[in-house]
Amino acid sequence: MNNALRITAFAAALAATFGTAYGVGRSVDPLVAAEDRPAQHGGHGGGEEAGEGKEKPKAAADHAAGGLGISDGGYTLALENPVVRAGARSEIRFTVKDDSGRKVTAYRREHGKELHFILASSDLTQYRHLHPVRAADGTWSTSVELPEAGGYRAFADFTPAAAGAENLTLGADLAVSGAYRPAPLPAPRATAEADGYDVALDGDLRAGRSGELKLTISRNGRPVTDLQRYLGAYGHLVALRSGDLAYLHVHPNEGGPGPGVSFTATAPSAGTYRLFLDFRHEGKVRTAAFTVRVPESAEKAGDHQESTSGSKGRSKNEGAAGHAH
Repeated sequence: MNNALRITAFAAALAATFGTAYGVGRSVDPLVAAEDRPAQHGGHGGGEEAGEGKEKPKAAADHAAGGLGISDGGYTLALENPVVRAGARSEIRFTVKDDSGRKVTAYRREHGKELHFILASSDLTQYRHLHPVRAADGTWSTSVELPEAGGYRAFADFTPAAAGAENLTLGADLAVSGAYRPAPLPAPRATAEADGYDVALDGDLRAGRSGELKLTISRNGRPVTDLQRYLGAYGHLVALRSGDLAYLHVHPNEGGPGPGVSFTATAPSAGTYRLFLDFRHEGKVRTAAFTVRVPESAEKAGDHQESTSGSKGRSKNEGAAGHAH
């Protein structure tokens, strides 16, 4: 590849990253967790507000999406190398800093780890769930090879050990240089293949209402009934919303060790979501991915229909009030 082409490809990767950042900054819909609190990764904080000074409703603020902001709750995620090369083994280094600019060196352990690190491409076709190592000075590092160039989002999911600190998910942009070829989001399907395993998805992810998602794992046509615990559970589910990559980390309901693992979650709005299931069997962690489209909630659709039919019956002199969504 000549120098001009390399520069063009690198610029495209940076442009994709900045485009992702713009989409994140424009997001206003929170991704909320399920009403069944024990079934999920409790206490996720929200990202930076995007309401231009307007106060969010309390319910939305309490359940704001994770990963939408680089800073939250007085803590900031700082990537030391925000650019890596596609197809090459790279070390990603980062720190979490408090509101005084000091590196955080003490964390509470959750699900066996002090910090969970997620990487996802802006087109949601690439996903990595990593567990970096922390140095004594508070610098985290992890090795990763990302095959596709473009914009990525890095999520740090952690709880500082400071008194009164809550669980946070912070997000920062990562550029992967190389020939950038954006891929369309895979179409929704009820089954997925993961390293020789077949995973079937049953249930609904609904807007504004909690719903159960059950994932059943089989291999060679036989159900897998001896799943192994991974970070203290028989499965971990991460949901990312297409467009702004809002982050929801859900843990399974009671049950196991297979073949089915169930989760309870709530989508905040209609739209498209990408689900990533991590499960462990025979000593190895596999990941199955699903695309899910969430329709507008029945209640909202009914309200809209009622409002529309009601306005039709009014005379021209009465006028009609606008219906806001």
